[in-house]
Amino acid sequence: QVQLVASGGGLVQPGGSLRLSCAASGLTFNLYFMRWYRQAPGKERELVAHIDSVGGITNYVDSVKGRFTISRDNAKNTVYLQMNSLKPEDTAVYYCFAVRPSNTAYSYWGQGTQVTVSS
Repeated sequence: QVQLVASGGGLVQPGGSLRLSCAASGLTFNLYFMRWYRQAPGKERELVAHIDSVGGITNYVDSVKGRFTISRDNAKNTVYLQMNSLKPEDTAVYYCFAVRPSNTAYSYWGQGTQVTVSS
């Protein structure tokens, strides 16, 4: 059974930092692209960051470029999202997502972790 367990969310002041983690189990982690999505209240879920299976290619939504960094440790089956210079508009539930590029039918969501940026 595939599980993606996200952690690291919380309440932080504007300008602060958080590091999200997503631990995967039940899949061959190094065969999967990993992504972080977020969903704010009343808004659609949006793709925040993407990393390929070996960590060589990353992509970000424009609103987080230069502030967020996605990375992965294939030995630990974990993907991370380092979030710096946080803004109130970053407030959302953050979800990790795994997708196998050779067969996108193999895709899985984590349970989400709340990030709140407020003074």
